[in-house]
Amino acid sequence: MADTQQVDPKADAKSERQVAKLVRRIGAFSKAHGGAEGQVAHLGERGARIVLVGEDGGWGDLVAPSTAIAEQAVAQAGITVHESFDGEFAAKVKTGPYEWKRMAGMQIGG
Repeated sequence: MADTQQVDPKADAKSERQVAKLVRRIGAFSKAHGGAEGQVAHLGERGARIVLVGEDGGWGDLVAPSTAIAEQAVAQAGITVHESFDGEFAAKVKTGPYEWKRMAGMQIGG
């Protein structure tokens, strides 16, 4: 018996649009920050988080509806993708007073 797989053209088109939108947003971030690197983290049923770090130390993130869509987007965007957010990659992030104040507030219950 041969394996057959149902293909839903509407779902495929929707996924392609989602990937294209993420690619545009990654490209805009990369352009604004002199280049970018990223990491894809699975969020469970909610999808996947794409963490972006610019060459200037700026950072941001995007949420994709699935890990597969996130991985397609970073591949099409042509950025370097890291397996984890640690070491030299994490050290590239520059934080300012706003982030430090928020982190301190969370520690003391603020």
